[in-house]
Amino acid sequence: MPNPILSNDEKQDRIARNWRLEDVDEVPFLIEIGSFHASTSEYHSDHAAELAWNLDFHREREGVYDYGMPNIKPNQGINIVAAAFGCECTVNDEADPWVKPLIRDDNVQDVHALQVPDPRTSPVFRRAWERVDYLQSHSALPLRLVNVPSPLVTASLIWEYTSFITATLLHPREVHVLMEKVTEATIAYLHEQLARIRSLHTMGHEMWHIPREVGVRVSDDTAAVMSPNLYREFGVRYNGMISRALGGIVVHSCGEVKNVVAPMMETEGLRGLDLTIPQADWESVRAAAAGRTALCLRHYHWDHGAGAQVDLAAYSQRLVDFFGRRGLFIQTSTAGAAEARALGERLHQVLVR
Repeated sequence: MPNPILSNDEKQDRIARNWRLEDVDEVPFLIEIGSFHASTSEYHSDHAAELAWNLDFHREREGVYDYGMPNIKPNQGINIVAAAFGCECTVNDEADPWVKPLIRDDNVQDVHALQVPDPRTSPVFRRAWERVDYLQSHSALPLRLVNVPSPLVTASLIWEYTSFITATLLHPREVHVLMEKVTEATIAYLHEQLARIRSLHTMGHEMWHIPREVGVRVSDDTAAVMSPNLYREFGVRYNGMISRALGGIVVHSCGEVKNVVAPMMETEGLRGLDLTIPQADWESVRAAAAGRTALCLRHYHWDHGAGAQVDLAAYSQRLVDFFGRRGLFIQTSTAGAAEARALGERLHQVLVR
């Protein structure tokens, strides 16, 4: 028997109730297709190419049963706030633009001279608004937010990464100066794009529908290399400021988060954790968070390792069995459309109550 066709309204209702930790008949799940889409030289400055990629992506997903909805990602790279502070970025053919840091061990005091970029006049942000305007004028599809790095991620791009991590111990005063400026800039950047986007799909730059009342999703990958107390000081504190300004927060982090998942739960207004679960310690995540906040557990086909032969539906079932259904979201992917349609059928059988 074919899967039922869910309207966008039905999907949004179930997703919203799941964010609120209410009971739903099916664990919401997403199946993306293909490889990671970065802001490479092919797309970074070519609005038409970016739009075409998004439209092709959703055409390829037609017939896939899941909780995805057509939308457009106005991708500019996770380094956008760092670039607005003046970091030199090099567009390339492999990933988001590479970033040259402004602060290193030999010029720590320069953090005091950094100017917070104006979201309306910064050339970097203005290019993002040009992209938003182009996408809105050439498509009726709703938009995601332009990339949203956490303050920690942006700070670790402005300040050379290894030096930044050691500076949290050696130069905490200067790190706080930078974090305060970055957080101020990030909040202003978010408010500006929310004022400009007419039809918003999600409060984040990834595919999950996050209603505005949930708050904003930030990418906080630097968290994985921090101790619990350092993350409380430099992660929880500044994410909490963003949460207060935006009405809540969902924190994403790749990598092993067992040292910081308990402090993450202390973040003011936390509404969810978004984790790359094959790289995380399941026991620590369950102990700290399961049933207490929404859990978006990602396992793209490449997250299991190159050449890994993993039954993605069975793996998703294991996640439900281990973490429980309350507030659980499953996000996975396949290399092609045929596999995605087949996986959608299987996941519906596995995840429906």
